[in-house]
Amino acid sequence: MNKSITMINIVAGLGENENIIKASNELKDIGDLSITLVETEDELIEAFKNPDVHAVIRGSLKASKVIKAIKELKSDKKINRTTYINTHEDENFSRDYEFLLAPVGIDEGKDLEEKITLAIQSANFIQYLGKKPKIAVLAEGRKDDLGRSKRIDESLKSSQELTESLLEKFKELDNFDNDSNEISKNYSIKNYYILLEQAIEDGNNIILANDGIFGNILFRTLVLLDSWPSYGAVTLGIDEIFIDTSRDQSIEGYIRSLKLAYRLAKLRQ
Repeated sequence: MNKSITMINIVAGLGENENIIKASNELKDIGDLSITLVETEDELIEAFKNPDVHAVIRGSLKASKVIKAIKELKSDKKINRTTYINTHEDENFSRDYEFLLAPVGIDEGKDLEEKITLAIQSANFIQYLGKKPKIAVLAEGRKDDLGRSKRIDESLKSSQELTESLLEKFKELDNFDNDSNEISKNYSIKNYYILLEQAIEDGNNIILANDGIFGNILFRTLVLLDSWPSYGAVTLGIDEIFIDTSRDQSIEGYIRSLKLAYRLAKLRQ
């Protein structure tokens, strides 16, 4: 007697950009994946509330109403977003490398508390993938640039304060322990200051920018100019899987987001 296939149900938004339709069609051969497209924000919000839906993707619908509704539904949670980048299926990259980049919203990561929360949530996500969280804290100058300007000094001091706070905080968290034999419970935290290239070379899977403006510039440089493959913005701090995507995304970009949603949903089975 054959076991019944447990279907992964994903709902994505269809606005003016029909690339999401083409992306969905590209994945129709996955036997246990069902993708439903909805045309209104209200339908997408209802899908988010539906326990039979395993993941929701904004697709090409407008963000404001959907994000506001999610924050209202989850008002007891601290919700953040982080861009997920993975080179695994991109033939232009010789190295398999996946990481989270945050904060990327220009109004995010405004203070120490926000960045600590974002770092912990990101580490939980990487742990969920079964990997060791490696956090790279960034600043707007090298360590020896102290004294060059007030802004640089503030950034350097802020990055060091964040690094020290995270090192202390992670010692208190029950799900992280560098003495554990479980690799996903181990972690590393290091201040790389402005040396993004070194942070990437060292394989850090969480890149924590000084603030949302800095992070947004990094995102645009890596993803929009240098074509690092983004899978969308993963929503952290909630149990539900919600991936935020651009209304102007390409077919390939939507395929990546759908694949990520499918992967995350499968991990929960």
